[in-house]
Amino acid sequence: MSTTALKTDPNFHEAGRRFFRDFSPGDEFYEQLIEAHNGLSDEQSEALNARLILLLANHIGDLKVLREALQQARAAH
Repeated sequence: MSTTALKTDPNFHEAGRRFFRDFSPGDEFYEQLIEAHNGLSDEQSEALNARLILLLANHIGDLKVLREALQQARAAH
């Protein structure tokens, strides 16, 4: 198992696709995230966020990276 540092610089991409600007794929994800929440109650939105966090945490899998992400997210409040 390799240890990877938490990536905090923009890292959005899609295999086989080129974007005009570096921030464009991040903007696209943000739009998709907002769209996923459209029409949901606050409770449904919170549940969607929780499921998304767990899915992405499972995809990352590296506990060291996840610990660092939790620490940074908590510190940013």
